[in-house]
Amino acid sequence: MPAKLKSVKSSSLRDRVSKAEWDVRVDLAAAYQLAAIYRWTDLIYTHFSARVPGSENYLINPYGMMFDEITASNLVKIDPAGKVLDDPSGMGYNAAGFVIHGCVHAARREIHCVIHTHTRAGVAVSAMKCGLLPISQHAMRVQGEVTYHDYEGIALELDERMRMARDLGPTSKAMILRNHGLLALGETVREAFEVMYYLDTACQIQVDAMAAGMDNVLRMSEQAARTTHDQFHKPDRPSEHKDWPALLRMLDRRGIRYRD
Repeated sequence: MPAKLKSVKSSSLRDRVSKAEWDVRVDLAAAYQLAAIYRWTDLIYTHFSARVPGSENYLINPYGMMFDEITASNLVKIDPAGKVLDDPSGMGYNAAGFVIHGCVHAARREIHCVIHTHTRAGVAVSAMKCGLLPISQHAMRVQGEVTYHDYEGIALELDERMRMARDLGPTSKAMILRNHGLLALGETVREAFEVMYYLDTACQIQVDAMAAGMDNVLRMSEQAARTTHDQFHKPDRPSEHKDWPALLRMLDRRGIRYRD
């Protein structure tokens, strides 16, 4: 059952929160809207979260809304114990979201955004014994830091959080939940979105390539893999911070009211 709080009017929400929180709300709502466009949704059953600046609280989607309904003002705010602090929609949040996102936010204090998906390609690769293979340039954005967590059932048991945090480790920003889906982490919403974009696209490429048979799948050399990984992680990479404004402009051109 979702945790719930009595609904409050959201018309003055922007006035009730700090500018820093509002900016994060806008970015997180944009990520949900972009996920709808990129077809990362699974009805209402996955979730993205972002830490409220200057606090241990975080924002997550109302349980029952489609991703293309998410706006800055209807996100649910919860504390580290899962208590609802603000719920303009009155719909509560998905308990599995608390298990997964609460685990990551508690274990990795530098992480401010967590994105979890159940895409077909992501789940397919999560069910492959080989895991994510070094067969595409997209995979090299994340393959060197991907960690894995074995499936234990629907993420509703709080004691799984310790094992998930252990498997995630201290530095990984990409995780494959076996037989389940994908997890992407970022110090900003923009970074988490980029990690998920490359992780999910790499999974799509792998599924397509393996359809021709494993004998036809060409792995890149270890040297090429290291070089590409290092190129992606250069601090002055030209595309850094340019992709997110471009994505927001796309939403604006389409008239998507994620900023409301």
